[in-house]
Amino acid sequence: MKKKLRLVQINTTSNEEENFFLVTNLTDKQIEIIITPIVEKERNEEQLEEYFYDNEGLYWTLKTTYPKHIIQQYSTDSIDTITI
Repeated sequence: MKKKLRLVQINTTSNEEENFFLVTNLTDKQIEIIITPIVEKERNEEQLEEYFYDNEGLYWTLKTTYPKHIIQQYSTDSIDTITI
């Protein structure tokens, strides 16, 4: 059975402008299994400035982990608006 596509907002910080969106057929669990350890590592190692992640890195980690799934990334400033 194919999973349907959905729009998911990913929030990893308290700054709303850093959120990003995925159009994907991944489940919440599949996304959380990959992203949570990355985010927690940065939070727990705040002394180490060498370790950090960005939204693009999270996206590519998901794409690499789930190559057969549909995963497309968007940020709030990359979504087109049509005014009628």
